[in-house]
Amino acid sequence: MAHIETGADAPAATERKAHKAVCAITGRERPRRDLVSLETLRPSLADRIRVDHPELGPEALISRAEVARYRALYVEELLQAEHGEFTQLDRQVAESIARHDTIAENVEAEFEDRRSLGERMSDHLASFGGSWTFIIIFGVWLAMWVVFNQTVPSGERFDPYPYILLNLILSCLAAIQAPIIMMSQKRLEAKDRLRSESDYRVNLKAELEIRHLHEKMDHLITRQWQRLAEIQQMQLEIMNETSRAGRRS
Repeated sequence: MAHIETGADAPAATERKAHKAVCAITGRERPRRDLVSLETLRPSLADRIRVDHPELGPEALISRAEVARYRALYVEELLQAEHGEFTQLDRQVAESIARHDTIAENVEAEFEDRRSLGERMSDHLASFGGSWTFIIIFGVWLAMWVVFNQTVPSGERFDPYPYILLNLILSCLAAIQAPIIMMSQKRLEAKDRLRSESDYRVNLKAELEIRHLHEKMDHLITRQWQRLAEIQQMQLEIMNETSRAGRRS
C-alpha cells in the first residue's frame, strides 16, 4: 500500500531534505556534514579541481570523498613535478595525506617480529662475538690450552708445540664467525634502510602538510580581509544614507 504523506509528515520530509545536498562533481545526494564548499579549500587544491570541472563556482559543494581523491591526485602531481618521478614511497605519502592517516611506524618492533630463528641466532652470536666477554673467555681458554700443553708430561700432551690442533680450531672458528657477522651486518643494513625510508615518508608528509597549512592560512587571511572590507563598505554606505536622511529632515 502506498504511503500517503500527511500534513504532519511534510515538515519532517522537508527537514530531511534540508539536511542533504548534491555533490557538484558526482551529482549524488549526500548529507551536508559530508560536503565541503569549494571556496573553503586552499586555492591550489581548488584550482586543481577546477581543471577537471571548470564550471564549478565558489559556492559549489563537494563530498569529502572527492576532496580526498583530488588531494591525493594533487600531491601525486606535485611530487612528480618536483622529483621528476613518483615512487612507491611517494604514493604512500599521498594516500596517507588523503586519508588523514598517521604514517610514522616503529621500525624496530616490525623488524624484530619478522626475524626467523636462524636470524635471531646469528644476531646473538655476532653480538657475543663482538663483546669483551667473548674476548676475555677466549683469552683465558687459549692461555689454559697453552699452559696445559706446556706443563704436563710429554706423553699426556694432546696438542704439543707448535699447537697444530689449536691452529685448526682457530681457523675453523674464524671461517664460521665471519659469515655469521656478515649475516648480522646485512640485517643491520636492512634495518637502517627501513628506518631511512620511514624517516623519508614522515619528513615528506610533514613538509607537504606544512606547505598546505601555509596555503590554507594565507587563503583564510585573504578571505577575512575581503569580508572586513565588505563590512566596512557597508558601514560607510549606511553612514552616508543616515547623513543624507538627516540633511533632508
